[in-house]
Amino acid sequence: MHIWYILRLAVKNMWRHWLRTALTMVGIAVAIAAFGLLQTVVDAWLAGVETASSARLITRNKVSLTFPLPVTHIESLRRIKGVQSVSWANWFGGIYIDERRFFPQFAVDARSYFHVYPEYEVPEHEMAEFLRDQRGVVVGRKVASDYGWRVGDQVALKGTIYPGAWSFTVRGIYHGADSKVDETQFLFHWDYLNEMVKSLLPSRADKVGAIIVYLENPAMAASVATEIDETFRNSLAETLTETQKSFQLGFVAMVDTILTTIQVVSFAVILIIMAVMANTMVMTARERSREYATLKALGFHDRSVFGLILAESLLIAGVGGAIGVAWCFPLAQLFHEASGRMFLVFEISSTTVVLQLAGAALVGVVAALYPAWASSRIRVVDGLRAVT
Repeated sequence: MHIWYILRLAVKNMWRHWLRTALTMVGIAVAIAAFGLLQTVVDAWLAGVETASSARLITRNKVSLTFPLPVTHIESLRRIKGVQSVSWANWFGGIYIDERRFFPQFAVDARSYFHVYPEYEVPEHEMAEFLRDQRGVVVGRKVASDYGWRVGDQVALKGTIYPGAWSFTVRGIYHGADSKVDETQFLFHWDYLNEMVKSLLPSRADKVGAIIVYLENPAMAASVATEIDETFRNSLAETLTETQKSFQLGFVAMVDTILTTIQVVSFAVILIIMAVMANTMVMTARERSREYATLKALGFHDRSVFGLILAESLLIAGVGGAIGVAWCFPLAQLFHEASGRMFLVFEISSTTVVLQLAGAALVGVVAALYPAWASSRIRVVDGLRAVT
């Protein structure tokens, strides 16, 4: 009963200066929403890493990804124990209409690529048409939706790495097995690219950018990767083989400083609003010194006064935090739409929501500690004498 009385009194107290309380709640809501949005940006950058298959290895040129590998490496890889299947891909880098309309484009081995990437789901009849048509292309659902492409449509790209005008026919639209699968890719026949390169740039023919190795057992990843690299050691095209997760982490490492900065800023926002909240609670406690002294004179314990201030602070922070979490979802949706294809997945995780609520609770507790402690220890005579 005593606890409920303290809570009722705290609710009444928090609205005695309604404007100050409302502004403090808005400040907390903005801080919690900003924290959640920044954490979601970091999660979005790492989304591809988290969904990487442990059964896939990526083999590339040891010097750099920009240096290709000879296609003859593929047969050697197939003979290594533990390898179930092998596929390969080349980055194309063409321009559709203008440079702003970017989407990933790969020339792939049509018959093996969708086996090593089973999460790209293509209807059987569309896959059959794609395999039949040398100039066919399979595109992701999202990129097809963006540009209004349908099966049978013609798509023209202007080559950059491989100069010239390239024409393709959409033969299939793939869907991801789940929401975290990239549905923005443009996948066409490596054989078509290679035949064209033979006539245009013979020195660059029969080369692949990366080889994808699908393992029989993911536990063999380390031993198979070592054997692959040993196979081509001291050759003209030495290899570097790593798991898909490590391969993608290499790209994330390029922006690691940015991600660290974003995380630091997100926690700094919480610290700033914590200071603002603490100032609000100090002002509140100072204004009510006589009231707290009166409560103690009526027989209330020190812990009751402490609990009253702590409850008020937690209520303000809790309401502000809840509003901030609610704001975060539409803000994330707007941010994702504005960022275009920068992020594969941009969803607020349950972990982020928990961190937001925990951050709001932490702000409420820390902001109340000093004023609650000071008010609970005030002497009755000093409190009654205080001028507010």
